[in-house]
Amino acid sequence: MARRKKSNNTIIRFLIIFFLMASGIYYLGLNYVPQKWYETQTMMPNQVESYYVNQWCTSDFGRKEAVLWDLTRVDCLAKDYAIEFDFAKKWAESIGQSLYYSKMTGKKPAVALILTSLADYRYVKRVERLDKGIKIFLIKAY
Repeated sequence: MARRKKSNNTIIRFLIIFFLMASGIYYLGLNYVPQKWYETQTMMPNQVESYYVNQWCTSDFGRKEAVLWDLTRVDCLAKDYAIEFDFAKKWAESIGQSLYYSKMTGKKPAVALILTSLADYRYVKRVERLDKGIKIFLIKAY
């Protein structure tokens, strides 16, 4: 009888530990999952920002380094969007610039976040929380 009770305790202990580990992994996974799937391009890692702008913003898509009347430069001025490119860790700076360029050009704001690791998805979540109508493009560079 004592043997059976000991094996039941072991099984219950295993199930509790398994449940706690699974829920922890699920919770941590939620921190890196964007609310929706964004247009994503995979590009070569360890490049400078201008490389990604040149690869993304081709002449048939938009104008690179468009100079505005106040001498600020939009990374990519497309038909519908004023797009600011930046590495994901500089998400706040890219949002500010995109909103400013949007106001100056009359186009919708957009950011292209360059992800250098899987952990950079947390910055995508921060942009999503603002909910300012900013279009998000992702560049997977890892």
